[in-house]
Amino acid sequence: MKKKITILILSAFAMLGCDNFLNIVPDNVATIDYAFRMKATAEKYLATCYSYLPYLGNPDNNPAIFGADEFWLSNHYSYIFTFNIAKGEQNPNNPLIDFWGGYNGGMPLWQGISQCNIFLENIMKVPDMMEEEKRRWAAEVKFLKAYYHFYLLRAYGPIPIMRENLPISASGEEVRVYRRPVDEVFDYIIELIDESLINLSETIRDEHTELGRITLPIALGAKAKILVYAASPLFNGNKDYQGFKNQDGEDFFNAEYDSGKWQKAVDACREAITSAHGLGYELYEFKGSHSTKNISPETQLKLSFRGVVTERWNSEIIWANTSSTTQYLQAWCAPRALDASQMSYTGSNGSFGVTLKIAGLFYSKNGVPINEDTQWNYGNRFDLRVGTENEKYYIKKGYTTAEFNFDREPRFYGALGFDGGIWYGAGKFDDDDSYWLESKRGQFLGKQQAGWHSVPGYFAKKLIYYTNTSTSAELYKSENYPWVMLRLGDLYLLYAEALNELNGPDQEVYDYINKIRTRAGLPDVEDSWTGYSKTPNKYKTQEGLREIIHQERGIEMIFEGQRFWDLRRWKEAPQELNKPITGWDVDQETAKAYYREKILFFQTFSLKDYFWPMRERDLIINKNLVQNPGW
Repeated sequence: MKKKITILILSAFAMLGCDNFLNIVPDNVATIDYAFRMKATAEKYLATCYSYLPYLGNPDNNPAIFGADEFWLSNHYSYIFTFNIAKGEQNPNNPLIDFWGGYNGGMPLWQGISQCNIFLENIMKVPDMMEEEKRRWAAEVKFLKAYYHFYLLRAYGPIPIMRENLPISASGEEVRVYRRPVDEVFDYIIELIDESLINLSETIRDEHTELGRITLPIALGAKAKILVYAASPLFNGNKDYQGFKNQDGEDFFNAEYDSGKWQKAVDACREAITSAHGLGYELYEFKGSHSTKNISPETQLKLSFRGVVTERWNSEIIWANTSSTTQYLQAWCAPRALDASQMSYTGSNGSFGVTLKIAGLFYSKNGVPINEDTQWNYGNRFDLRVGTENEKYYIKKGYTTAEFNFDREPRFYGALGFDGGIWYGAGKFDDDDSYWLESKRGQFLGKQQAGWHSVPGYFAKKLIYYTNTSTSAELYKSENYPWVMLRLGDLYLLYAEALNELNGPDQEVYDYINKIRTRAGLPDVEDSWTGYSKTPNKYKTQEGLREIIHQERGIEMIFEGQRFWDLRRWKEAPQELNKPITGWDVDQETAKAYYREKILFFQTFSLKDYFWPMRERDLIINKNLVQNPGW
């Protein structure tokens, strides 16, 4: 549709990010009128508005997959723009994942907003639609317009507000727009979402044609999440950006902290959760299938954590993007081989490896951080240990691996594949006859060539559907699930965070954390810290509970594209992204040599890295735009 219709109005925002201005021709008016002459053509334009949703299931387009510290790749993949962000190669001359103009893997979101404006200006003209349906479609597009503004705000900080498209007759000065203060942009985004709530449906009408369309629980959930962002330290009382002003001297950031922002976030989270519960959403738990046989409670917990994102349209998923699927991602996360007969297989290759730091993020089996657990020997975590009958559903019995991999919480084993770790599924569905991984050099999954192995030594099992199989040497068959944009567990943790930030610890905060922990097979937060932590009163203070919530969120939302943004909004990115990236020494053949921590890269993060740079060319075209600090 985007190719067939030459639009009448092109916003100044999109023009500033494109190489050439659109050539306007007289028959454009007729072209737009044609697009809205009947329901069928208007529906195609509606699809165009949806088509600008970033392809977050594609690691080439989603900076939040490779841009932080969860994954690390061989230098063979230096052409992947998102990975280059993690390596500190963002720049103002040719920005990586450029959402402003749509370059280098970024979606041109200003063009998307322009398309939304055109739709909103014309949808009520369509003659063969009921008024209620027109209002519903308009509400969906208002939400999309709000979401695109939010995505740009999250990436760039203060941005212009595009309330409507500028007319062709606009003067040169009118198209030279200004960036607006972040509070004003947040207010506009919430205003748009509130307007959409009135006419959105609670559920989709037809699963065959409308999966992925915006509904009321999606809008309420997104509103809650956006208000949590607005209340977070990056945007609420951030003194680091004092002196960052518009060309007219207006401050982009309010340096004064406002607790009222957390109250708004609490109210929005409560409303979103209440709505979701009323419509039947609940935390997902794997109940078994026709394939599973003799399944243990341990494996059931592992599959619950995997299935929360990989089980299509499960009870927890509020919003998934049907245009952003995951076959490519799964094939590159999955191990190349699951036994010696597959040693030469190439349908999957496991090149998207998980860092040792992320493996260390998961709790002990007692539900506390491994460096806090009084019963977990953190100092000897790299020593060797042999799997026994007690761990057989997590670690291969009789196999030697690191202490680091023993006595961890079920989510560790659900999220990660590792040398000696059990890999349930992939054609073997008897829990007493599962695959396991052998990852040292010379073994069937060991390093063979640059780029065809996990550089740090861990695999992102969570993102791989449990029935996926290598059907031949070249073919990897996977369940192509849509990328999850929002789920109920996300909202629970956002609500717990907002409650704690507003009033400190109380039973309601604990209850919402514990809902997540119970599904994960862990004791309540109160019991874990009281019984096993070196700091048993940590959960009783606002600061201590904040740290707990942040780690709980880091574990629960791992590999879902949240850590990249969370570290920024919490202002914890300098603390976490200035640590070295490490992994096991995967070039080694023996367990003693393999299980040595090896530095792969020295990551750096500074103030300038919180927000994308503006392209230098855009600043030349529009003198009213101001570059982000540090660029």
